Amino acid sequence: MKEAQKILYVTQEMEPYLPESPMATLCRRMPQKTQEDGREMRAFMPRFGCINERRNQLHEVIRLSGMNMIIDDTDHSLIIKVASIQSARMQVYFIDNEDYFKRKATVKDADGKEFEDNDERTIFFSRGVIETVRKLRWEPTVVSCNGWISALMPLYIKKAYADDPQFMRSKIVTVIYEDDFKVSFPDKFRDFLMLDGIEKEDIQPIDKEEVTYVNLMKLALRHSDGVVFTSTKIQKELFDEAKKLKIPSVVIDKDSDYEQEYLDFYDLVAKQ
Repeated sequence: MKEAQKILYVTQEMEPYLPESPMATLCRRMPQKTQEDGREMRAFMPRFGCINERRNQLHEVIRLSGMNMIIDDTDHSLIIKVASIQSARMQVYFIDNEDYFKRKATVKDADGKEFEDNDERTIFFSRGVIETVRKLRWEPTVVSCNGWISALMPLYIKKAYADDPQFMRSKIVTVIYEDDFKVSFPDKFRDFLMLDGIEKEDIQPIDKEEVTYVNLMKLALRHSDGVVFTSTKIQKELFDEAKKLKIPSVVIDKDSDYEQEYLDFYDLVAKQ
């Protein structure tokens, strides 16, 4: 009997924990559809401080917490929390840390100013997801990366964790939305993201160019096995990059009945 496909959803947003948006809605619907289709899934998102822990019944998973990750020569504790969406019978894991996710906002303050440490939060989140999946001893068939806060997942999985038995066969799909950041990440970001197994040539195009949203997503595409564009209005440079890299790509309209389209595309990428 063929083993059920395992899909890891890594997202910046998900309902009901954050307000409705194309990403939050899609990343709420797809994990449920995945389970209903007879596949396994795990879902991860940041535990932003604006998420009400009591109302959503989040609780810490002690056996998964306790690891420290060093960013800019500073130890940051990795705290893992979990909650259940009872109506869908599914669990959601949350990556938490006092330094990065305590503030009562997501990626911007009340005045719309982007947080200066979003670059470090991106690193911490992606590494935190990978290390937690390793502790779960779970081997994803497909990793679905949603939102720029997960943009380092492809690089880390394909390079830093290339020989890890849990990820060495995983295929990565980057899902791109009409969602970006306006202020480029600082130059130090390039040094912070480096891990064993990652070379300077692996971080093109941000190795010598500004770390803009477009360049960060180009980096994600370079290490992805497929890409979903959720709108035709996404930056043309990203469509061009996917074409240049010759990776499978598809446009799936967020207003369509899209669940099966996504699963079909994941199947396509998994067979590569």
